[in-house]
Amino acid sequence: MQTALQTTPRPKAALWAGWTLSVLAILFLIPDAVIKVLQLPPAVEATVQLGYPASVVLTLGLIELVCLALYALPRTTILGAILLTGYLGGAIATHVRAGSPLFSIIFPIILALLIWGGIFLRERRLQALVPLRNA
Repeated sequence: MQTALQTTPRPKAALWAGWTLSVLAILFLIPDAVIKVLQLPPAVEATVQLGYPASVVLTLGLIELVCLALYALPRTTILGAILLTGYLGGAIATHVRAGSPLFSIIFPIILALLIWGGIFLRERRLQALVPLRNA
């Protein structure tokens, strides 16, 4: 027996929009992870200014890269999104604690919306789990 999810054709516009949002999120996060892994001065300085020791910069970058890799792979995209949500939540908490400007607090929220919005538009199972409208 097939479910309605399997038989209903997926709108191509939603699929393309979903992939576009996901790629945008990845393109924003890759440079951040890379400068941390390479321990470039801007990443080290920003991390220290936020109250963390310079020794955690590499670890943060590696965690971010692993989360991004999981998010980029279709089979593990949900796990990657969950982990990235936690990572971004930590960034939000850090910026709130440090008294950073409002944009520094809102930008991780925007990235999380891109991450989950991209999956929501591509994944029928997520749409069924979190219906945003009455069907």
